[in-house]
Amino acid sequence: MNPSRIVDMASAFYESAVLFAASDLGLFKTLAGAGRADLETLAGACGLDWRGGRILLDACVALGLLEKEGDHYRNSPEAAVFLVPGSPADLSGAIRYNRDVYAAWGRLKEMALTGKPVERPETHLGEDTERTRTFVMAMHGRALGIGRAVVPLLELGGRERVLDVGGGPGTYSVLIAEAHPEVECVVIDLPAVVAIADEIIASAGLEGRVKTVAGDYHTVRFPGQNDAVLFFGVLHQESPEAIRDLLSRAFEALAPGGVVYILDMMTDAGRAKPKFSALFSVNMALTTADGWVFSDEDLAGWLAEAGFRDFSTRPLAPPMPHWLASARK
Repeated sequence: MNPSRIVDMASAFYESAVLFAASDLGLFKTLAGAGRADLETLAGACGLDWRGGRILLDACVALGLLEKEGDHYRNSPEAAVFLVPGSPADLSGAIRYNRDVYAAWGRLKEMALTGKPVERPETHLGEDTERTRTFVMAMHGRALGIGRAVVPLLELGGRERVLDVGGGPGTYSVLIAEAHPEVECVVIDLPAVVAIADEIIASAGLEGRVKTVAGDYHTVRFPGQNDAVLFFGVLHQESPEAIRDLLSRAFEALAPGGVVYILDMMTDAGRAKPKFSALFSVNMALTTADGWVFSDEDLAGWLAEAGFRDFSTRPLAPPMPHWLASARK
């Protein structure tokens, strides 16, 4: 029996740490501007120690993030597309969320023993201004990529009112408003979060059609007569009881014939597949009091209890690990 899989698993965090450090230090951005550069140039531009910088840069080469020719480095094609800030497919903001929860994963044993998160969610939901902005902008970066695939799947032709519950940066609502000029959206989220969402919405020039409501979506009254209600990346942080309540309130907030859309990670009934969903459940348990990943069977049952019909769900195309579910009032 070969131990390679176990050995690789034990050291997998090496690669994450290299990626996070290189991104935080601005290596990919610097090389995008320079095209290619030697260690001395990169050390000056990014503030690197000569020895430490050389070791990090060569590790990036080993991982295929950078390419090396003689003494000069350049971005790999993959890094040029996905890791340069401001590029059309930029993921540098999105991966900052993974960087910020990196320390929490080192305390997984503690969570397993206590059943409690090792990090207070309030830290990135308003208490710590920098962490909150990093979190919201990371969600914005992720939502831009996911939303371009998801929004065309939503049946919003002829619809006029969309309620985006827990809409975070408002990215999905912005993409919907851009794709459907007749649609107006309302985003509900915490005050510190919607303050940043308002900036994103304004930068898109959509203040007139994408509004925000600052408050806790557990208690804020949902406006009525919506054609669609969205729960995009929201329900995995809620207990079954809270999910039932949210879906029931969504049902009441919909006009007859309205649709609820749920975008989330999901597992099968055994809760161990797909692998990413099972691991993401750990991430949510580390960072939220009720976080987990539910199964598609769980969701179908909760929607039926709330009065919905015509439940359907489908996976998004790889590499996205999400599922899109819908049901009708």
